Amino acid sequence: MADSSCSLPPLYENISYKSYILRAVDLTILGLLFSLLLHRILYMSQNGIIWLVAFLCESCFSFVWLLSTCTKWSPAETKPYPDRLDERVYDLPSVDMFVPTADPVREPPIMVVNTVLSLLAVNYPANKLACYVSDDGCSPLTYFSLKEASKFAKIWVPFCKKYNLKVRAPFRYFLNPFAATEGSEFSRDWEMTKREYEKLCRKVEDATGDSHLLGTDNELEAFSNTKPNDHSTIIKVVWENKGGVGDEKEVPHIVYISREKRPNYLHHYKAGAMNFLARVSGLMTNAPYMLNVDCDMYANEADVVRQAMCIFLQKSQNQNHCAFVQFPQEFYDSNTIKLTVIKSYMGRGIAGIQGPINVGSGCFHSRRVMYGLSPDELEDNGSLSSVATRELLAEDSLSSGFGNSKEMVTSVVEALQRKPNPQNILTNSIEAAQEVGHCDYESQTSWGKTIGWLYDSMSEDMNTSIGIHSRGWTSSYIAPDPPAFLGSMPPGGLEAMIQQRRWATGSIEVLFNKQSPLLGLFCRKLRFRQRVAYLCVSICVRSIPELIYCLLPAYCLLHNSALFPKGLCLGITMLLAGMHCLYTLWEFMCLGHSIQSWIWDWTISKRR
Repeated sequence: MADSSCSLPPLYENISYKSYILRAVDLTILGLLFSLLLHRILYMSQNGIIWLVAFLCESCFSFVWLLSTCTKWSPAETKPYPDRLDERVYDLPSVDMFVPTADPVREPPIMVVNTVLSLLAVNYPANKLACYVSDDGCSPLTYFSLKEASKFAKIWVPFCKKYNLKVRAPFRYFLNPFAATEGSEFSRDWEMTKREYEKLCRKVEDATGDSHLLGTDNELEAFSNTKPNDHSTIIKVVWENKGGVGDEKEVPHIVYISREKRPNYLHHYKAGAMNFLARVSGLMTNAPYMLNVDCDMYANEADVVRQAMCIFLQKSQNQNHCAFVQFPQEFYDSNTIKLTVIKSYMGRGIAGIQGPINVGSGCFHSRRVMYGLSPDELEDNGSLSSVATRELLAEDSLSSGFGNSKEMVTSVVEALQRKPNPQNILTNSIEAAQEVGHCDYESQTSWGKTIGWLYDSMSEDMNTSIGIHSRGWTSSYIAPDPPAFLGSMPPGGLEAMIQQRRWATGSIEVLFNKQSPLLGLFCRKLRFRQRVAYLCVSICVRSIPELIYCLLPAYCLLHNSALFPKGLCLGITMLLAGMHCLYTLWEFMCLGHSIQSWIWDWTISKRR
């Protein structure tokens, strides 16, 4: 419950980063590109096919730069003030945290465990948090690792909160050298905690090499005779915070789930897993807000949940119109500087329009929005309008939209009406949760169509984001320092190629499915520049003209033909290249990177 007093300072403010100098540079580069195209057209008849190919490639570059300029025209971000939250909010809302994983080989359980431990230790009342781990690989090793991690969490979480640690993922925290007075209380706690973490790592590592070390626990019988793509629904309450009151020594709920999979059924990849997480959490804890974090991205900022709540709980004119809060994806790898720079500037640019795009991790969602609610169906105070109450809460509408589970329908009604979620015993909901995990549960429902994470694309994040913005919702972008979440990128080779292919395939699917930003022309609630931003992000086929353009100089040398004749065309090209280099260098340096890192990243990108 929040205090609506207008005399109190706001929980957040929107900061604009408009720069007329950058706008002038963007327009100058755009003008030079159009000048080059005009020069090509005027002298096309005097040159061969090479100029035509160059013209087509340069037209593509100009179009992409136009989209990029439009997207970055009015950059902005949101600055929260979590220190003010206690003054304004007497009872913080609950948050369900989702960590999906799919393969214990590509995503080692110890990495998943560190992500979970970092989330359990955030600065937020433990009785208001629940962590759900979705294992699409149905791995007993992942479940075993979570059980062992739940034991270590009873040491790690109080240790983090007692000493207010900055880094709350153990594998990163213990990389730093120990700095404390020998014999002090902190020194003793530090050594004991590190010792226990090393024991945890050894247990997980030994169990990875020898499955017999998983033990003969009766709970592991559910994993017998199972395959990653052929098994029944498995739901295990790893740890339950019974009767929690938010004490610093408490550990939030930990739940392991693995949805049913059968060879002859579509499972919709990550989107299907996220929708199952939404249903199970709705039956067990039914928190009004949900956080999804990739299993390789740990919480790097202890106040990240409080920062997001500043946006959702602010009493303002547009308080009910924020559907989700997105934190940028940042990495601790040294080979992702360019990606971080691009995401930073594009993220701020899109945030200045209708709000950032959901990037699939580090995103706080409103459960009501994910259940298909639109801003038009709300009153000024955030409650359902009378028309929406009649239409959305009708029994036929609920069963056809959310499925035939009575418990699921009840939880949906409570979520839509913002009723407080009671502290139920989690194990009492397991039977109902298993029912909503069956392969055929979503058949003839709206899951994946208008409810939850949307299907029809491997990029479920962008697909869902377009659907939310098309209903008239906005979103917020928070980029704190230090970063809220940090992760790792594939080092290269096959893994990197698979990930890039997945992103590219998903973007193309979004571009041509029913959520396409091109079709958004017929949706008035999706702003024009927001459609342009989605189009800019979706176009990934520009690599083809880039490859062709790189090969043109070699072809011209072999055939003794001119690609850039002397005169105006050559001058425009050299000016474009120089301005673009200085432009990217400026972007790097503004984010705190050195000239050496810019040169290194440029060299590596060319080698790739």
